[in-house]
Order: sequence, then structure tokens, then C-alpha cells
Amino acid sequence: MKRFIIIALSVVGMTTAWAQDKVSATLGADLVSQYIWRGLDMGNFSLQPTLGVDYKGLSLTAWGSVGFDKDDTKELDFTLKYETKGFSVGITDYWFGEGSYFQYKTGKTTHIWEGFVGYDFGFLSATWYTNFAGNDGLNGSGKRAYSSYFELSAPFRLAKLDWTGTVGIVPWCTTSYGTTGFACTNVSLRATKNFVIKEKYHLPVFAGLTSNPNSGKFYFVFGLGFSL
Repeated sequence: MKRFIIIALSVVGMTTAWAQDKVSATLGADLVSQYIWRGLDMGNFSLQPTLGVDYKGLSLTAWGSVGFDKDDTKELDFTLKYETKGFSVGITDYWFGEGSYFQYKTGKTTHIWEGFVGYDFGFLSATWYTNFAGNDGLNGSGKRAYSSYFELSAPFRLAKLDWTGTVGIVPWCTTSYGTTGFACTNVSLRATKNFVIKEKYHLPVFAGLTSNPNSGKFYFVFGLGFSL
């Protein structure tokens, strides 16, 4: 009987270990001095939580942002993504706290659905994003713009900090980004120092400069995070 119990416990342990090897989870939150997204000002001091699961490159992530000012953006996004060998493809559902969350009817929904595809070369990543449904912006003719954004991002290490340089463009007119045609909306440089506690808890501290040449705006953002 004891032998049977030991064998059973061993099988359970092996099954649990196998499951843990296959499925991973992300849990964390950032505090930022200002919420800047693709060169657009989305609000002031904000709390931004993250919760996600990943299985063999397929991930589902919930991300939110709540501004401390009552007029700041309140956002909830869900992203389904698949990654393999540097290639990534996925869909994001954006919702900015307006109207009913469960209203999906065309012309009435406040959700925005965006598809994206990208490739990470290691020294450089490139990603294309396009809104394909929901409450998208309008073009110069007053029709759905299929608002799009293309971004190049290059990571590097300098002076014991992890840096990322980013350039983002909007290829055509859309009210979503406030552009009247081809425009650069995001030129940014960000530095991060990741503090690790007991090899388990991560406390990244970051600061970055972002310019939006299209709007003529310039921002400096500081933030800190916590993740498991």
C-alpha cells in the first residue's frame, strides 16, 4: 500500500511538473508619471496592471490603465498572440471605458479591434498594426480609416542599463492618430534598470523621452513596475 501511494504521488508530481513546464503566467503592474502611447498623450499618473498566460507561444493577456485623475483614460485591453522563432501575429481588443462593454454592434460599439504582425530580428523588431473593426477613426473622406501604425524598435545595452530606441509612423490620414497623411508620431528613447529580488520578483525602473513630430509634442516619462 505504501509503495502504491509513493508511485501515485510520483505520477502526480511528474504531471504537475509537466504542466508547469508547458504553461507560464505573467502578473505585474506599472506606475507611470504619464501615459504616452505611440506618441499620443493618453493621460497623467496611471496604474497599469497586467495578467497573462502563455502556452507554447500562444498567449492571452489582459492589460489595463487607470488614471488617478477622473478625466484620464480608463482602459482595458485583451491581446491574443502567437509567437514562434521571432515571428508574431495577433489581435487586440481595446476598450476605453465608454459605453457598454458588451455592446458589439457595428456603429454602436466603443471597442476597437486591431490586428498585428511582426518579426523580431534580435537587434531590431518591426511590427505593423491595423484597426479592422469597431470604433475606428475616419479618413479625409469621412469613411473608416483602417487606422494603421508601423513601428521599428531597437534594443541595446549601455552603461549597465537596457535601452530601447523606437520610431513609429502612421501611413495615412486618420482621426485616431490626428494625422492628415503619412506622418511620424513616435520617436522615443527609453532606459530600464531591472532590480531582481530573491531571483523571483522583478522591479524594473524606467525613464524615457518621447517626441511626436506630427503634433509637435515632447514628453518625459518615469515609471516603476512589479512582476512575478
